[in-house]
Amino acid sequence: MLNLKLAEALITRADYQKRIQQLKSRISVNVKTQEGEEPAEDPNVLLAELDDIMEELTALIKRINKTNCTIQYDENWTLADALTERDQIWDKRLLLAKVAEEASIRNDRYSRTEIKVLSTVDVVSIQKQVDQLSKEFREIDTKIQGLNWTTDLL
Repeated sequence: MLNLKLAEALITRADYQKRIQQLKSRISVNVKTQEGEEPAEDPNVLLAELDDIMEELTALIKRINKTNCTIQYDENWTLADALTERDQIWDKRLLLAKVAEEASIRNDRYSRTEIKVLSTVDVVSIQKQVDQLSKEFREIDTKIQGLNWTTDLL
């Protein structure tokens, strides 16, 4: 794994993380057995494999982080800055979308004696913010993805 593009390293990282989860499950299933029976797999072998993959993953993550902190996204941000900005935009977008959704739910009244529920926020304005944040997210994410495929992993 010496000459990788950043995107390839990210795919490998995801694969390692999946393999680790699978190994944890396999270990859990095989650490106990009934007396006189053998486990389907040797948990000690699985633990050794888990250790190897975790070491490889740790080294890969360090290289990814180093690359993200070194590569310029633009004149003001490193790739790490852009990733942070993108994630914060997405989190805010999710929050505002949830607010708009909840504020849009109508509570029908069946008689005048029932309490009328009113929205306390401007749903149209919030939805416009959601749309703007979605656009900003797409623009940043598209540039990040492009950099991932053109940047060599350090």
